[in-house]
Amino acid sequence: MPFSKEYIDLNLQDANIKYYPSFFNKEISDYYFERLKQNIKWQHDSITLFGKTHLQPRLTALYGNNEKSYTYSNITMHPKIFTKDLLKIKEFVEKHLKVKFTSCLANLYRDGQDSNGWHADDEKELCEEPIIASVSFGTERVFHFKHKLDKNLKIKLVLEHGSLLVMKGTTQKFWLHQLPKTKRKIGSRINLTFRIIQ
Repeated sequence: MPFSKEYIDLNLQDANIKYYPSFFNKEISDYYFERLKQNIKWQHDSITLFGKTHLQPRLTALYGNNEKSYTYSNITMHPKIFTKDLLKIKEFVEKHLKVKFTSCLANLYRDGQDSNGWHADDEKELCEEPIIASVSFGTERVFHFKHKLDKNLKIKLVLEHGSLLVMKGTTQKFWLHQLPKTKRKIGSRINLTFRIIQ
């Protein structure tokens, strides 16, 4: 069996988050990391924040089994057809979670200076209580959560090579998350976020 069902329940208030540290074994994870890095059609989009335009600090790609676009931070992405590798990974995740995903937003963090700022996956294209299944391959990174209302509620989580993070229920309504920069010299990481775009 290429994946493990063992998970940690984060038990956070107003959230439903489960973390599978070794969802995919090392051999499978190594294989997909190299395949995805080479074969995904990565793009480098510009983002406008507070009136200033600059390149996003990561590369991205959107894949889907429908033609539904996805808009976040004033960027509208149009899906490419799923690759065989993405379909296989999606199949493993869907089989375990018993959920059918329509889309995958992929991120490539090339080094420690690539990042993703505080946000919630609460765009209008997603349902009111979306389920987001996030698979990580490559260098582990520290992932942060903080509650939108209670500033004392926050947690850090190390996302490991081959791990799966599942966020559902009211998580996006009440919590923000980010992947901050690090000054450490580290390798690259690929993150696949499977989601249902209405």
